[in-house]
Amino acid sequence: MKFLAISFLILALAAATTLAYDPDPLQDICVATNDLESGVFVNGKFCKDPKQTTADDFLFMGFRKPGNTSNPLGSQVTQAFVDQFPGLNTLGISMARIDFAPGGLNPPHTHPRGTELLVVVEGTLLVGFVTSNQLNNTLFTKVLYKGDVFVFPIGLIHFQLNIGNTYALAFSGLSSQNPGVITIAKAVFGATPPISPEVLTKAFQVDKKVVDYLEAQFWYDNN
Repeated sequence: MKFLAISFLILALAAATTLAYDPDPLQDICVATNDLESGVFVNGKFCKDPKQTTADDFLFMGFRKPGNTSNPLGSQVTQAFVDQFPGLNTLGISMARIDFAPGGLNPPHTHPRGTELLVVVEGTLLVGFVTSNQLNNTLFTKVLYKGDVFVFPIGLIHFQLNIGNTYALAFSGLSSQNPGVITIAKAVFGATPPISPEVLTKAFQVDKKVVDYLEAQFWYDNN
């Protein structure tokens, strides 16, 4: 528990000194609400009347229990974005808990609106990100151990793989209240409606049977 508290402190300090991607707030607080008659539309959400705001609006308890890793990927991401944690509205920050079974993978994905700072709390993770075409799609990768911190720049494809024989746990801080998630395989081969096989066969330089097979798969979403 002591180490977990230190990990949260690291994330908090790093986030406090990082320039957030979201616009700066123009008011002290703006708790998101679904009551359209109670407030003002800011950053994609309606703000709750500040006079009706309570301390509970700034509390998130979704990280207390481990995520269910009994799925094809062997991992589960628990988000604390503005949709799950309304008190984040206009604050330009969010978090996620990532649980990994042995061999579990958080597959290649991007956050189009946020940089991610990840700290390993338990286990051993192989992590990495790939740069844009401009930098020749260079892979930056490291093996992380308990207490290590790694940053994934905004918008770049990245991943985390539990290479240990035991359960692994990590927490992420992100520089947006709603960083978004695009899982590459699911987006390409699980799009609705499907992307034309003619596009994918040429893009990936494979036979149409391969594309048909991939598009027929169930692409599990661990977020």
